Amino acid sequence: MQKRIFLILFFLSLSLIFILGTVFSEDTKNYQVKKQPEIQQVKPKKPVRIKLKRSSDDKYTWEITGDDADEIVRADRKLRRLLKIE
Repeated sequence: MQKRIFLILFFLSLSLIFILGTVFSEDTKNYQVKKQPEIQQVKPKKPVRIKLKRSSDDKYTWEITGDDADEIVRADRKLRRLLKIE
């Protein structure tokens, strides 16, 4: 029983020393928060959306939407190649 109380007091005192040591250390005073606007402006790329339609006479049409014009052109070329339209 006395060992258990001693161990509890020992660990509590170690925890208290650790907490007080980190609060009053000079390292915490030197932390500086830097704002980097280039990181805030990074947006994930939205994927190109393709709506593929087939008519009754087996001809394909599609609608391609997206934010990046290069990706839209690549998707269009790939569809034309895969469907052997050109």
